[in-house]
Amino acid sequence: MSEKGSRILIIDDEPQIRKLLRVSLGAHGYDIDEASTGLDGINRATIFKPDLIILDLGLPDIDGREVVRQIREWTPLPIIILSVKDQEQEKIAALDAGADDYLTKPFGVGELMARMRVSLRRAANSEDEPVITCGDLTVDLAKRLVAVGGQEIKLTPTEYDIIKVLAQHAGKVLTHKQLLKAVWGNTFDEDTHYIRIYIGQLRRKIEPNPTQPKYIITESGVGYRLLGR
Repeated sequence: MSEKGSRILIIDDEPQIRKLLRVSLGAHGYDIDEASTGLDGINRATIFKPDLIILDLGLPDIDGREVVRQIREWTPLPIIILSVKDQEQEKIAALDAGADDYLTKPFGVGELMARMRVSLRRAANSEDEPVITCGDLTVDLAKRLVAVGGQEIKLTPTEYDIIKVLAQHAGKVLTHKQLLKAVWGNTFDEDTHYIRIYIGQLRRKIEPNPTQPKYIITESGVGYRLLGR
């Protein structure tokens, strides 16, 4: 599927935001539908069958997190959250519920479209893809090999499990809780220091400059994302 012509559903109660997105995204060839409430948004999602949803957390009827949960019951389509700066816990909860990415208001349309392209590309690729490439970083899932610039990197089993999860969701924000659950199960879901320690070790092995990472990006207070392909 071409990114141009993708169907985008905007769920936001602010008319000016919907108009901005309708005009800006429509001018770039996207097919737009919109809703001003969460319940209408869920209904429009079943009828319009979008390729991606842009979702405001602060809706007048139901919480944006509930919108994510209900949509996730029947489709894995990408969901990008729009939030305000003081909604960090709500933002994390929405990501834990299954949203893919977020932008903080006010946001730039250019940045939003870049995030949309990454999410649409990721959705178009099979999660069973055996070799995932992000810049010079390659993760071979079949062989359990990680290389940077063609040079194999020796990782511990836990380090590999973390980079594997990040690579399978390249471009998507993964919260600390999601990473902990994916690697260690539910037992350690509050022990975020484990993730920080292992991310530090991974960066020392795969990043050209661990203090300015280009592959594993920190989403402050939220979690991590691997550079989108």
